[in-house]
This record gives sequence, C-alpha cells and structure tokens, in this order.
Amino acid sequence: MKSPLNLTLAAAFAAAALTLSACGESQPPPAQAPPAPPAVSSEAPSAGSQPAAPADAAAPGDAAAPADAGASGDPAAAGAAEGARVVRPMKVGMTVQDLSNQLWAGACDALDKLVVSNGGDFTYLDCKSNVSAQVGQIENFVASGVDIIVIQPAEANAVEAPLAAARAKGIKVYCWDEDIENADLSWLIDNYELGRMIGKAAAEWIKDKYDGKAEVAILDYPQLEILLKRGNGIADAITEYAPEATVVARDSAINPTEGMSKTETFLQGHPGIRVVAAIGGGGAIGANEAVKGSGKPVEEFGIFAADATPEELEAMKNNEAVRFSILITGTPKEIGAEIYRYLTLMYDGKPVDRKVYRELIPVTQDNYQNYIGK
Repeated sequence: MKSPLNLTLAAAFAAAALTLSACGESQPPPAQAPPAPPAVSSEAPSAGSQPAAPADAAAPGDAAAPADAGASGDPAAAGAAEGARVVRPMKVGMTVQDLSNQLWAGACDALDKLVVSNGGDFTYLDCKSNVSAQVGQIENFVASGVDIIVIQPAEANAVEAPLAAARAKGIKVYCWDEDIENADLSWLIDNYELGRMIGKAAAEWIKDKYDGKAEVAILDYPQLEILLKRGNGIADAITEYAPEATVVARDSAINPTEGMSKTETFLQGHPGIRVVAAIGGGGAIGANEAVKGSGKPVEEFGIFAADATPEELEAMKNNEAVRFSILITGTPKEIGAEIYRYLTLMYDGKPVDRKVYRELIPVTQDNYQNYIGK
C-alpha cells in the first residue's frame, strides 16, 4: 500500500504534467486532407478507469472534413483519440432511433465505456423511431441534469423545441445524422451521395456479372428523410450506371429482421431478383440470410449497402452475397471514440465546428480484411 506522502508526490507530479492550450476552431473546405494525429494527454488516469478506444479522426470523403479536435492541444480530446485516461465527470444522455441496428448499438456501447471509464455517467436509449417517445426521453434527460444530450433524431422538426429548452438550461447538444438548428454540433453524412455510391457499386457489379441486365430490389427507409435521400441516391445511380437493369421492388428495412422478411417477400414476388441494394447494414444482413435460405446459389446474388457492420464483413469473408458496403467514420468502437472526442471539447466549453462531415470508406471483398475484427 502506498504511503500518504507517496500518493501526495504522485498527485503533484501528475498535476504538473498537465498542459492546456486554447482550442482553435476551423471550418475546412471540402476535400481537405485529414488532420494529423493529436498528441497524447499526460494527465494522470482516474482510479479504476480503463483505456479509451482509439478514435478514427474523420477525414473527408465526398464532403467537408471535421474540425481537428486533437490538434487543439486539449488533453481530453487528445486523450480520447490516443487512448489516455482523462477524468471528465460529464453526465451524458443519448437517444437513438433503434438499438436493434447493430452499428448504432455498438457505437452506443463503445461510447458508454469511454464516458464511464473516464469518470462520467452515461445513459443511452432508443425511441423505436417514435417521435413522442424521443421527446419524452429528451425531457427526462433535462430533468436528470445531464451536461450533454446526444441525439439521433427520429424526426428533426419534432425535437427542435425540446432541444431548444435543453440548451436554454446550458445543456450541450450533439446531433447525429441531422443538421438541426438547436444543436451545438451536427455530425453529418451527405446521404444522397452515399446512396449514389451504393447504387453505382451495384450497377458496376450488374454490368460485370449480368451484362448490365438484372432485376433489383431496394431496401430503403423513407420514414426518415435522411434515409429517403439515401434510398433515392441508390435508385438514381442504378438508373444512371446500369440503365438496362430494372428496380422491381422497394420497401423499408432498418434491421436484420425487417431485411430478411422484406427480401423473402421480394423473392417470392420476383424470383428473378439477383441484386439487393440497402440503405444500411441491418437490412443487408437480413437480405443475406434470405438469400441463403432461398435455395438458390449464393454466388448469383449481390447485396450492396452502407455501415460495413461486423456481420457484413463476416459475410464477405465467407463468400456470401454481401459484395460491398461503406464504412462511415469507422468501426463502432471508432465511432464511439470520435463522438467522445467531441463531447470532451463541448464539456470543457471549447469551440467546435457547427457541422462536421464524416468519412465514407468503401469496403469490398478485396479489402474487408483491413476492417474485420477491428
């Protein structure tokens, strides 16, 4: 057991090691090169805390890159990015659309570990895409005295008023996927362009495999405007790049259960379907299971989507029907670390960019090994 004197000296050395500098805000243009990795914080770790997961500092895809939080010299941001433990007793409430989506659930779990291991309190919920439920969750977070709300809106307009009330009480708001007025930071994707990337990959496979002629099904999710844009991007790109292909079925799916059920229905009504393009990994994994259960050769099918979930990558490894997916920012752990990096800046009152666009990373059967198991 360490003596009080040793503990006092250790604390003094740790305190002396801290260095803080002002955080410079930046608004980078599209196609800017990714920021250099931040320095590791030298702040002493909290008792019983665990190392933070490394962040995937977002770099530009087809849109603007995020602010370089780590380059600001802020110890909390640098610590989150590089794995150092930095005590930040922030209280965070997070509400997402649906935790049956593996990517969202994994990111929430990763963020939970980071917040708690660094001395904070974290609560995450889903609203099952129910706007009224989400408004109630926001109000409960405010009543419980959170410092920050992280929200993936079920309907952007419906959450503006409760988030405005939260901000009036000094609560910071981090919005995932929507550009809303009452957010301190909106973490965004160009969803139409993302959809076009999915559709173009599907079209190129159709041309290589079927000379440009194939029946296609689309799994979209028009209940959310951002995902409606993504679905429209898929359809437009297939029409543009494989004009002789035909979209014969289109329905909504946000998770594997829906993806499997809808794809089974597609194949019953249109047995000639050989391509499924999905707005997300949940629908794609369900579609893959439906294809495997169809009794038809898996090699005849192509499934194209976004998220590059562990399940999608495993399907690629096993030479199943998943041919292409787009990793957005990184793995669930990297997503959690990237969000945490910004939360530390917001908690400390540092300036952050109002809009941050996420990196889009194509993953195929040629490069999935770089991401599987990460």
